Amino acid sequence: MTSLQRPSWDDYFMGIAKIVATRGTCNRLQVGAVLVKDRRIVATGYNGAPPGMPHCDGPAGHLMEENHCIRTVHAEENCVLQAAVMGGNGTVGSTLYTTHSPCYHCFKALAGAGVKRIVAGAEYRSPAVVAALPEAGITLDSYQPSREWTERLAHAFTAPLENYVSKA
Repeated sequence: MTSLQRPSWDDYFMGIAKIVATRGTCNRLQVGAVLVKDRRIVATGYNGAPPGMPHCDGPAGHLMEENHCIRTVHAEENCVLQAAVMGGNGTVGSTLYTTHSPCYHCFKALAGAGVKRIVAGAEYRSPAVVAALPEAGITLDSYQPSREWTERLAHAFTAPLENYVSKA
């Protein structure tokens, strides 16, 4: 049997964040986030309207203020809110994997929740967030997938499930 190379933890959780992003309902930008503590998923979040309220991708459309859609709750904030609603898992000392680096509003929620590391796939940085990260004791790492991991992840979604059954 061929041995498969296991993904790094950053590859693993960022792969999940990318899948979570596909649930986003604001078509201006789909963002996914995964909150992790001790290598265990605490919560996931994507950008979308609060429960029971109309989404941007429906007839209500976007609710714009100062060139920002305010109808949606951002993915990072939804992660923290999900952790609060579900209970049982603290967020202090956790890592957030997000497809896009946080805005200042989300940064404040993450700092307040005790997140200590953010791994972001794409830059949506504001100078204010970058300046505030050290003050809050949060590190921000830019995620760069390897070509091998990207190919393996693509294969995982195109290969028949029979390929994952041991024939030994």
